[in-house]
Amino acid sequence: MGSPSQDNAIPAHCPNTLLTSVAANQVCKSFGIKISANAQVVQVAHNACFDSLFIDLEHGWLSLDEASNLCNVGLLSGITPFVRVPHQCGNGFVQRVLDGGAMGIVFPHIENKSEAEAAVRICKYPPFGCRSMTGMLPLFGMRKTSLSTASEVGNALGSTVIVMIESQAAVDRADEIAAVDGVEVLLIGSNDLSIDQGVGGQWHHASYRSAMEKVSQACRKAGKVFGVAGVYDDPELHNWFINTLGARFLLVQQDISLIASGGAQAVKSIPAVSNL
Repeated sequence: MGSPSQDNAIPAHCPNTLLTSVAANQVCKSFGIKISANAQVVQVAHNACFDSLFIDLEHGWLSLDEASNLCNVGLLSGITPFVRVPHQCGNGFVQRVLDGGAMGIVFPHIENKSEAEAAVRICKYPPFGCRSMTGMLPLFGMRKTSLSTASEVGNALGSTVIVMIESQAAVDRADEIAAVDGVEVLLIGSNDLSIDQGVGGQWHHASYRSAMEKVSQACRKAGKVFGVAGVYDDPELHNWFINTLGARFLLVQQDISLIASGGAQAVKSIPAVSNL
């Protein structure tokens, strides 16, 4: 048997499930990881039929090394790893996250066109951005890859730009943000958005619903993916997000929330001691 090619276009185990889900008119269901450094949680998420990972370096306590391990297990398992970076963390930090195995970056608190353009520049290789090239990337199974292939595939599949809309000011500029070339997803950060509106957690409030509709319309107009984060375990709202507003990216749950709710439910299910 001959040795594997040194210039494979992309290993079969590294699809971008956001792109394949959207192409199939399905929802890319993402599993949030905030506290679970053990990479076996990725296999659990995969077995539960999640499509992608939402590894949180903004609100979580994971290190870059731990995030990279989670990303690499995701690549090997066929569950696409996205990483949310801290707000205004700098280009160098984003570069390390991408080179460590992330197939896309979630940028929190994007407020306008210029910030969205800056997000694209650091994620994409020239001529579309300023990301620095290096060899032996996790996306290619740590195999030698030509510069042309690494650049082309990296820009198309391995550097998804997800910008979070988390204020009314950003909602008001949704059209200009969605129009930025290279931005693939506008993701509503429901908690911060509703707090900024003065209606924290009131998902049926007119202000929140109007903002959702406006961002959804901006995505439709620009041909971008509409996404929602921060609303969990609410089938009625999820149905509205998906089948009325057209959401195709959804942060479904997070490890810490599942542990907390599952633990409370387990304790609640234990019967009280009866009087004998």
